[in-house]
Amino acid sequence: MKHLLKLGDLTDKEIYHILNLADQLKFERKHGIEHPILKGKTLGMIFQKASTRTRVSFETGMYQLGGSALFLSSNDLQIGRGEPVQDTARVLSRYLDGIMIRTFEQQEVEDLAQYGSIPVINGLTDYAHPCQVLADLMTIRERKGMFKGLKLCFIGDGNNMANSLIVGGIKMGMAVSVACPTGYLPDAEICAWAKENGDFTCTTSVLEAAENADVIYTDVWASMGQEGEAAIRRAAFEGYQVNAEVMKVAKNDAMVLHCLPAHRGEEITADVFEAHADEIFEEAENRLHAQKAVLVTLMK
Repeated sequence: MKHLLKLGDLTDKEIYHILNLADQLKFERKHGIEHPILKGKTLGMIFQKASTRTRVSFETGMYQLGGSALFLSSNDLQIGRGEPVQDTARVLSRYLDGIMIRTFEQQEVEDLAQYGSIPVINGLTDYAHPCQVLADLMTIRERKGMFKGLKLCFIGDGNNMANSLIVGGIKMGMAVSVACPTGYLPDAEICAWAKENGDFTCTTSVLEAAENADVIYTDVWASMGQEGEAAIRRAAFEGYQVNAEVMKVAKNDAMVLHCLPAHRGEEITADVFEAHADEIFEEAENRLHAQKAVLVTLMK
């Protein structure tokens, strides 16, 4: 494992390694055990999309690991003024020990990895969000104790979250169901891969997807960069809400996850969100621990 560009690049053993290491690092942090594993290392964090959880968790994670992190917005870099990404990759590789990038195009992440000589971590693209799903998987295993035999249901936009959840869920042996409106389906190649490699269902019916689910997952209807489509999307996603009716058809002990920020009253009701707030905010915390495990795996 040289980079984390998308979950499809990782084997199930590599994912388990990251999750096991994340559990260990979380335990040590909770018990006051210092782990300056990356002392003297520097992570460059390129943000072409703003973020709360991604910036704070990566920056804090590097500090806790004994290293340092540099926040680099597109306004700070020549890449924002037209410098080819391959040149940026080769320059930053001579200064840094790793790069985390949160951007729009998946190809930009792939190019950084191709032309650079240091590890590259995908902090989010329009195609994939592997760091979030590693935290999701960590949270599911903490709460359920296993993956195999579980059903993971995603309700909403077939976006980067849906794409990565499908891959992560199938690789870990879970059944995965997705409910999306027509025209907002996940990536076709990912869906085809999931059908060939596991128990996967993609439907327009929310209740069909949620039936007997152990984990219900949702995300905002309009992601960053889609604000201009908000009204259109509200109409398209009407009925694609995690609410009491959905929870009734899921397992009695079903957990609810949300990658945040949440728009109560849209993709999830306030009642359901607050009933499962412990799970959702544990999931948010686990971004820190899962990403620390990725940093150690790639940069040690």
